[in-house]
Amino acid sequence: MNTAGRFGNGRGILKTVTATVVALGAAGALALAWPGGPTSAEADTPEATATHRPTVRPVDPSIVHASDRPGRSLNVTIDDGPDPVWTPKVLEVLERHHVKAVFCMIGPQAAAHPDLVRRVVAAGHRLCDHTISHDTGMDHRPERYQSDQILPAQRMIEKAGGAPVRYYRAPGGAFTPYSRALAARHGMRPLGWNIDSKDFEGGSVATIEATVRSELTNGPTVLFHDGGGDRSRTVEALDRLLPSLRQQGYGFGFPQH
Repeated sequence: MNTAGRFGNGRGILKTVTATVVALGAAGALALAWPGGPTSAEADTPEATATHRPTVRPVDPSIVHASDRPGRSLNVTIDDGPDPVWTPKVLEVLERHHVKAVFCMIGPQAAAHPDLVRRVVAAGHRLCDHTISHDTGMDHRPERYQSDQILPAQRMIEKAGGAPVRYYRAPGGAFTPYSRALAARHGMRPLGWNIDSKDFEGGSVATIEATVRSELTNGPTVLFHDGGGDRSRTVEALDRLLPSLRQQGYGFGFPQH
């Protein structure tokens, strides 16, 4: 399976994440996100979960693409933020066209910009865990490493936004049976995608639009980015695509949870 095509690419985000982690300090970021929370070694123990997080309902560990909206529907998903420049611009476009989206956030960036996470939640969008450092090779790393990437990020995002994280998206599609089961046990449905806008590749607005349109028959979940670099073309492409797709009879929903 071509995971780069189906699930995305880590290109452009690693430098941003590294800078954010350094700015926060790894230990400080965790303390900010979850005061008194468990250490990484304790993070997935039943005792830590029961003590420091509300009871959550486990969800289906299979990777979801389907929409919760019947009929001709698309799910808009936005990865790699929040970013202080581009996330507000993406939010403005979504509000203008009355579209709700799933924002797949990097944990330390959520901790660094809680105002943006709260703004996403207040606008009716949903949150997704996109790990601590966006390591696209997570599927080749030990289970403890995967846990240390997923669960602290979830706590950071929830602390910043004051709302549950409903989904988990592995960077670059690097899911494993363990990571899917772990996320699902903590209430996060593993989230894939069918349509890759390839906005991270630096193509023109017209190229992004054409890419999305050419993949509409693949399924409902569309991938865009609000972090990891200059997203001006993403913003413009969304502003053009959303009303056009609605005119073609598409509605917009959320991935099934």
